[in-house]
Parts: sequence; structure tokens; C-alpha cells
Amino acid sequence: MHADISAPPGAQAPSGGGTPTVIRLLVLATFVVILNETIMINAIPRLMTDLKVSDRSAQWVSTAFMLTMAALIPATGWFLQRVTTRRAYALAMGVFLAGTTLSSVAPSFAILLIGRVIQAGGTAVMMPLLMTTLMTVVHEQDRGRVMGNVTLAISVAPAMGPVISGLILQIGSWRWLFVLMLPIAGVVTFLGLRKLENIGEPQTGAIDVVSVILAALGFGSLVYGLSKFGSGDATTPALIIAAGIALIAVFAWRQIRLQRGSGPLLDLRVLLAPTYTKSLVLMAVAFLAMMGSMILLPLYLQTLRGLSPLQTGLLVMPGGLAMGLLGPTVGKIFDRFGGRVLVIPAAIGITAALAGFTQISQTMPYWQLLALHILLMASLAAAFTPVFTLGLGALPMHLYSHGSSMLGTLQQVAAAFGTALVVTIMSGRANSLIDSGTPVPEAHLNGMRLAFAVSAALSVLVIVMAVLLPSRAPEPEHAEPTVDELEDVTPVLVKD
Repeated sequence: MHADISAPPGAQAPSGGGTPTVIRLLVLATFVVILNETIMINAIPRLMTDLKVSDRSAQWVSTAFMLTMAALIPATGWFLQRVTTRRAYALAMGVFLAGTTLSSVAPSFAILLIGRVIQAGGTAVMMPLLMTTLMTVVHEQDRGRVMGNVTLAISVAPAMGPVISGLILQIGSWRWLFVLMLPIAGVVTFLGLRKLENIGEPQTGAIDVVSVILAALGFGSLVYGLSKFGSGDATTPALIIAAGIALIAVFAWRQIRLQRGSGPLLDLRVLLAPTYTKSLVLMAVAFLAMMGSMILLPLYLQTLRGLSPLQTGLLVMPGGLAMGLLGPTVGKIFDRFGGRVLVIPAAIGITAALAGFTQISQTMPYWQLLALHILLMASLAAAFTPVFTLGLGALPMHLYSHGSSMLGTLQQVAAAFGTALVVTIMSGRANSLIDSGTPVPEAHLNGMRLAFAVSAALSVLVIVMAVLLPSRAPEPEHAEPTVDELEDVTPVLVKD
């Protein structure tokens, strides 16, 4: 039979029970790695000075992290079906610790970038592992509540990241961002390996190396090409992007071919579920908007308003905390009333907040910035929990790992895409205005306004997808049986 990480239905926790221990442990580990993902945002100006790199180069400590995850996450659906829960956890956290150690002692920007890439290799496994396990062991009636608690943990981490990094950067080097992470990650890894239990039985099978290469090169070229826009020559980036799209198309074609045989690296049959596909589009655009704002706001507050990294972190912290604290409430509302009452108002709130940021100025009151940021984060909280649950709930159990991998891939591509997009738009507009004689501060301000305007325009698509989503996930349609499944069923049919 087609084996995977999914446990049988009987392994699900009873309805109305508490959050399973395995989910609590995975949430704790995911909290640590997500905290690490956002902790570098405030450090970019410091890196530019200490390591003597440009703002575009320094931005790669975030872009390379997301890009690596986008390249590796497509393989996690295959990976999670072929190793035990404990082994997946041990490998992910071990790689993360190795990358953190290298980053802490990096003598140059190039070595720091390599360390961040290694960190991302461990992080890439954690979110798909958490989501796949949650969908497997938590009863359908409780998924909103448990997903809400997950949102609480993984949303507080981005809120704490800028504050923690701001505090550390006030009193020490950026290296301490990694040094202090090491004992925390070490303790979390130790606790997880002591108490984590395996969920389901792994299956055997060889990985398709060609698919791994196609995914890495395709998504890598796409984001790298976009990041080069605004640097002068537009022809070369366009060719790189075109090559990336072509490689992704070949990757998709190969996955369809592999579905007929040994099994794909990323099972594209998840896209046959309309609710899942709509959720995928909504999540991708929402992540694009969120990461764009997370890049633009610190740049605005530190370079144009003169705030310190710590002050910047404190200003954006309430929005992140609001996002996290709303998670459990959003989950309960979803379990009781369904998704539409949450997702549609949330989508409108996201667009309204981004539109509000287009009015930033040198004198805009801080309370207005705070209110807009809280509106954006609260709206994202009201969207993420129902959309995650609706999307994955529309899939059959044996496709959970592939569905969470696809979701994670698109999130990271959208986040890297959004980061590169806003920086490119901002830099391009600012440079154009500076060349025409506009004062530098005013030119950068205009560039940021345009970047927020583009993000707001793209977020209209979130509203469209929200209107199209159902309140409840439809009964998942079972995918066509694999060759192995047919071979297992045939003796039974002959005997009968």
C-alpha cells in the first residue's frame, strides 16, 4: 500500500482534546527557526557598515535564506514520506545548528551568506513537518483551534525577532544574534529528541536528482533575476527570469511524468483540488505583501526617521504580537463559523493597510504607523489560520506532506519575490528621482510609497481569492491509485 508519514485515521487525537505533545514540540522548534529567520532584518544597516557591502548585497542575508528554502522545500514532501518523524527532526535541527555556528564566526560576508544558506536547509523541513503532522494527528473538528495555537507561536517569533535583534545590536555585534541562538536551539533539539514520537511508517524509494536540480535552478533563477532589476541593464535579468520560468515548467512536466511511475518529488495532483489551489494563491500574495512591508518599514524608520534598531523593533512589535495573540481566537471562530467570515474581512484589511502605507511621510505620526501595522498583522492573522486549514483539509491524507511542501515552496518564493520586488521598485524610483535633481531623502520616500502602492495593488488578488473560498473544506477527492496501490489491491480482488 502507498505508505507515507501520515498515520491511519485512528491515530488522530479525539475531538475536543488538548494539543498533542508531538505538535507542541514541533511548534517549539519551529518558533526557534522562524525567530532566526526574522532576527537579521534590523541588522542589515549594521552589516553594510561592518562588512562593507551595499544595501542590495546585504539584503541577500534574507533573500538567500528564503531562496534556499524555496529550492529545498519541494523535496520535503518526498523526504517526509521516507524518514521517521524523529529522524526528520534530528536532521533539520542538526543542520540548523551547524549553519548558526558558521554564521556566528563568519570572517566575511560570503561566509555569512553560506551559513545562512545552511541554516535555511534545516528550517526548510520544519514547517512542512509541523503542518503534515498536525493534519495527521489532529481531529478535523479541532484543526482550527490547534492551527490557531500554532499561529500564536509562529507569529510571536517574527514580532520578537526585530526587538531582540535591536536590543542586541544596541550593546554588541551582530555576531551575538547567532551566538545567543545556539544554546536555545541546542536545548530545543535535546528536548525534542527525548520526547518526540514517530508518526506513521516511512516508505522506501529513491529521490529523483534531476527534479531536485530543476527545482533549485528554476526557483533560484527566478528570484535572482528579479533581484537584479533596477541595477541598470534590464535585458540580462529578463533573460535570467525567462530561464527560471522555463526550468520550473520542465520541473512541473517531469513531476507529472513521475506520477505514473516511481513517484514525483512534488506531487502536483494537489493542484487538482480547487479549494487548495485558491488557498495557495491567497497565501502566496499575502506573504509577498507581508515580507515587503517587513523590509520597507525598518528601512523607512531607520534611514528616514532616524530611529535606532531597538526603537524600530519596539514600534513593529505590537503588530506582531496582535497577530500571534489573535491566533487562538481566530481558530475557535473558524471551527464554529467557517472560513469566509474571517478571510473576506481580513483580505480587505490587508489591502486597506497597504494602501495606508502609501501615505508615509517625514512627519507622519508614529501612532498612525502603529495603527496601520497592527491592522496589517491582525488581518494576516485572520487570514492565515483559516486558509492553511481549508487548503490542506481539501486534500486526501496521503497528499498532506506534498500539500504542505507546495504551500511552503510558494510562501518562500512569494516572500523572496516580494522582498526583491519592493527593493527593486524603491531603488529604481529613488535613483531616477535623484538623477533628476530630487533631494535624496525625498527620493527614497517616493520610492517607498511606490513600492507600497504596488503591494496594495497586488493584494486586491487576495480579496478575489477570499470571495471564492468556501467556508468549509469540501470532502477531499481521492487521487488516482499509484502502481503500488494497484498491486496491493489486486490479490484481494482475485481472492474475492
